[in-house]
Amino acid sequence: MAVLNYTHDAASNTRTGQQAAVVNGKALSSQVEAVGRELARYGLVVVIAWIGLMKFTAYEAERISPFVANSPLMSWVYGFMGVRGFSAALGVVEVAIAILIAARPLAPQISAIGSALAVGMFLTTLSFLVTTPGVWEPSLGGFPALSALPGQFLIKDLALLGIALWSLGESWKARVRAAA
Repeated sequence: MAVLNYTHDAASNTRTGQQAAVVNGKALSSQVEAVGRELARYGLVVVIAWIGLMKFTAYEAERISPFVANSPLMSWVYGFMGVRGFSAALGVVEVAIAILIAARPLAPQISAIGSALAVGMFLTTLSFLVTTPGVWEPSLGGFPALSALPGQFLIKDLALLGIALWSLGESWKARVRAAA
């Protein structure tokens, strides 16, 4: 009988230990997810703001020029704004988008608007994959081989688009919850 109790107690302790490990694992995974969520949103804010601030430099204005000049959606802007003028205007828009997204704790609706604008911005830059010469590496047979510049430079916007879409959905949901 003592052996049966010992075995039963050991099995019970093992189950309790496993249950505690599952609970601790869930708690840790929730913490990791929360950190990832904040890093995704505010990492997006930093990236957009930083790149936006760079738009005020001649260096960045010249670097984006081939993308804009070859885009049927955007090439017309150089006719009346010039390279530096358009770059600065784009910088203002990008910094504003970053500020709107960062407002999430105070105003989810404003953050949703910023995230929606970021989605549009990233869709626009991803369109450069098909309009900018040199995206596909000819020495590797062209599509789907991306060149280092401009191809790999542009493809990162696919991940940023996903983060912006997630931020839009999460902010929108928070706004709806707050209104209810």
